[in-house]
Amino acid sequence: MIDFMLNGQPYRSEASPETSVLELLRETLGVTGTKEGCASGDCGACTVAIGEPGPDGELRYHSANACITPAHQLNGRYLVTVDGLAQGDALHPAQAAMVACHGSQCGFCTPGIVMSLFTLHEQQRQAPAPLTPQRLEAALGGNLCRCTGYRPIRDAAMSMESHPEHRPLWLDAAAPRVSESDKPSLDLDAAFLQPATLAELNECLEQHPKARLVAGGTDLWLESTQRLARFERVIDVTRVAELNDIDETTLEDGRSGWWVGAAVSYSRLEPLLETHYDAFAHLLHRLGSQQVRNRGTLGGNVANASPIGDTPPVLLALGSRLRLVGPEGERELPLDEFFLDYKRTALREGEAIRAIFLPRPAEGQTLKVWKLSKRREDDISAVLGAFAWRLENGVMRDVRLAFGGMAAIPKRAANAEAALEGQAPDAVAFRAAREALAEDFQPMSDVRGSAEYRRLSAANLLERLRLVIAQAETDSPREVMLHAYAH
Repeated sequence: MIDFMLNGQPYRSEASPETSVLELLRETLGVTGTKEGCASGDCGACTVAIGEPGPDGELRYHSANACITPAHQLNGRYLVTVDGLAQGDALHPAQAAMVACHGSQCGFCTPGIVMSLFTLHEQQRQAPAPLTPQRLEAALGGNLCRCTGYRPIRDAAMSMESHPEHRPLWLDAAAPRVSESDKPSLDLDAAFLQPATLAELNECLEQHPKARLVAGGTDLWLESTQRLARFERVIDVTRVAELNDIDETTLEDGRSGWWVGAAVSYSRLEPLLETHYDAFAHLLHRLGSQQVRNRGTLGGNVANASPIGDTPPVLLALGSRLRLVGPEGERELPLDEFFLDYKRTALREGEAIRAIFLPRPAEGQTLKVWKLSKRREDDISAVLGAFAWRLENGVMRDVRLAFGGMAAIPKRAANAEAALEGQAPDAVAFRAAREALAEDFQPMSDVRGSAEYRRLSAANLLERLRLVIAQAETDSPREVMLHAYAH
């Protein structure tokens, strides 16, 4: 049973485990303002806003793709759709601005665009900040429009504040607090399980070791929308308190860093990365749209074990570790030992990822991340290279080179690393590293690129790395251009 608020009104509904928010709205509740475009989280036509109470009791909304968000994750949440924004003839500023700027033609994508603007408007209202081109691009980057072009939509976003503040009254109501005694106890026989603690998660894993685990649903739910899969039982890890923590720590080997809970979303992780790893933070903006980053998690990207997942090569280059939890307790292992073969990992039956260790940058360490894809943004990698190193007395040390899209798993280039370790970053050393890639990888051909394209691209990324290092040493104006291009 799902209990939630929809446009200010309480709703209770039953749904099968694989039901999406979009299906629940359109097919069960008959709320049809939200449209289905791609059913894969790419076009944004189905964008809705999901609210959770903040520490002050005020709701904080984030945008989400309703087509790939599990309906059961609405339990105890506040859902806003385009149907609920207007008060009679009085339009919400997001709607009024779209009308005034002629931001809609066929209107199919418009509800999703309006909801992205609504979320941006709410964020501006709660924490006013300059509406920079970067913020605007992030807010609207997940919404496609094939009719108008994007200028009138951008104009609408920039002009929302000039329209009367007509907001549904229920939006200003403080979110009711739920006491621990009011929360329902965990039903281990339910088809959709929502443990709230690590102990409850362990209970679920022990009783249902073959259940599917879900966090953001940005990949798993494609099995339902694209392949019409049915899930017998699903365990939702997003409510597990311990999996939502980011804890600063120091490992036994002396490295300091952060244990990032497996249910921490990319959006929550972004400020940490912007402070310490700007190249990693930039990658997130090419990993997916704002809607995807609001829901997707680092833990999910690792557990998915896709050879073209964006974050595993970066984590491999940084020397990350995993903390796993299961019926036999907790254990840790280097990320290098986690990926075994295509979609096969070191997870034992009934185990899950609890946290990922993100090391603090070592003194003098540099990280570069470059992704090649057919579209610049919101697309899957053909090849992704992540490179970490430091220069000591003119030679390269602690070289770690990792690639996605080059093998059945995300993988380090051990032979290329050896060719660069202890060497000056010159043309001779990098030529040897490029030649060593042939020993490290035998890529395959698929719809995203041929094997030859991947071999050539990976080698060219190493050459690009050489040029970036060389230009950084000369500190010339061209270095500034290369640095900007690299990010």
